[in-house]
Parts: sequence; C-alpha cells; structure tokens
Amino acid sequence: MSTTAVRQNATVMERRARIGDLDLFYLDAAGDTPLVLLHGLSANASSFTALIHAGLAPTFRVIAPDLRGRARSDKPAFGYTMADHAADVIGLMDHLGIDQAVLAGHSFGGYLAIYLAAHFADRFSRVIVIDAAINSHPRVGEMLKPSLERLGRTVASPEAYLSSIQTAAYMNGIWDAHVDAYFRAELVQNPDGTAQSATSASAIGQAMYGLACEPWLHLVQQVKHPTLMINAVEPYGPPGTPPLMEETWARATANAFGDGHYVKVPGNHITMLFTDGAVAMAKEIAAFSSSSASVSERRI
Repeated sequence: MSTTAVRQNATVMERRARIGDLDLFYLDAAGDTPLVLLHGLSANASSFTALIHAGLAPTFRVIAPDLRGRARSDKPAFGYTMADHAADVIGLMDHLGIDQAVLAGHSFGGYLAIYLAAHFADRFSRVIVIDAAINSHPRVGEMLKPSLERLGRTVASPEAYLSSIQTAAYMNGIWDAHVDAYFRAELVQNPDGTAQSATSASAIGQAMYGLACEPWLHLVQQVKHPTLMINAVEPYGPPGTPPLMEETWARATANAFGDGHYVKVPGNHITMLFTDGAVAMAKEIAAFSSSSASVSERRI
C-alpha cells in the first residue's frame, strides 16, 4: 500500500469554551476562511489533525470540537439528540464570532452537518459530507462493533490500548503520528496504570438513537448549499469486506442534495482521514470551497 507522509505545517491550538452548561474542547487551526469540522460517532477532534496538516490550514481557519460526551469535552448523562449536538456547534460559532463557515463532517459528523445545514442554512456557505449516506450497509452495526467495543474496555496500559487498535483489521496497517495522537486523545490512564477510553459509551448509545430518529432523506432535500460527498470505498476490514458506505449509496445521497457533487478518495471509512486519504481530501475540499462553478463529479 502506498502511503503519503503528512507534514506538520499548520498551527493548531487546543482550546476550551463554555457553551451553555457544557465545557467544550476544540482545536483551532490558524487560517482564513472559517471551516467547522465535525468528527465521527465515537471519534474526537484529533481525528482531523492529518487533514489539517495536509493543507486545510492556513487556507482555512479550522474549528474542530470534541462533541459532547466524547474525549475531552463534558459528558452529561443525557442530551444527545441531533438538536443537542447542533446547538453546541452553533453556540461555539457564536462564542467565536463566526457568522458563517464552510461546514464539513465525517460519518456521524456528516449527518450532523446535514442537520445543521437544513436547520441553520444561513450560517453555512458550503457543505462537505464525508462518508455519510442516506442508506447504510445492513451489517453496519456488526461492522462498527470492533471499533465501538474499545469504549467499554479497560486494558493493562495505554500502550496495550493503542496496540489493540493498531492491529485491528479496519486500520488496514495504517499507523503514524497522527493516528496515534487521535487515539491517545481519548485515553484516560487510571491510578493503577490501566487505561480506558474517556468517551462515554452511554453518550454514544444515545447519539446513535438520536441519529436513527431523524428523517434523513427529507433533511438532505432541504440542503440547498453546494454540497460535496466524499466517499471511501476500500474494505472496512480484511480483504473482501465491503466498504462501510457503498459507492451506490453515496452517489444517491449526493444526487438527493439540491446541488450535490461526488468524489472518491483513498482509504476506508477510518483510514481515509490519514496519509493518502488526508492529502487527497484536503485538495478536494480546497478546490470545492474555492470554486464558483458547479462540477458534476471529481475522481481521485
């Protein structure tokens, strides 16, 4: 497999903001046009560091929060509907004085981006949906299970925690400083030396339920912004495993937007955020966000 090293060429600050009753952690990468990046279901903002360093900053001022219940942000016992998550994002934009931004989200964050664009249309200029489609694989729960199982597991040490993820089939052998930093960001080391994820398993369960309650086709059809669907179609697991988001479903979702466009990048649902996928995605986001003309399709 060919992989591209992503250089550290952006200034990324770790910050916190009080949004309502929550303390939200977020990454703030210095740049020009505001770009709000929303991470996946059980992920955190550090899943985007490779993408930021691959060229998003300093073209964009990237704001990437840890969503409520995840990693370094507060974890209330309840309040994980799409409306709850959306209110946090709008509250953070208000806190930072950002009237309008380019909006992008990966996986769960992609659905949240759709929800935000449909309900707060004037706050966003363009929308990028990364591997989130109206329909998903019938085995999606089974396919995600190995990744989600890390949330309730206590292991002997931080290195043991990371090693179990590094050898997981869905990582496809990809591991570098950016991947390591992403998973370390969710780690908590206990006084006895054991380690576990700081992300709340309860929060993830509630967020999944909230996701399932929304009328996604209707919401997609409400989004009139230029919208780019970025899709990764490599196996989400061992060779022969299907991708988490099939190309057919991703294309159908792109076509359902009022002004939708489709592109493929290297990697699978997770590895697309790193190495070759990050480099390709940064180029596509920059090109899409700066283009004044509609392009029906781009391919990597």
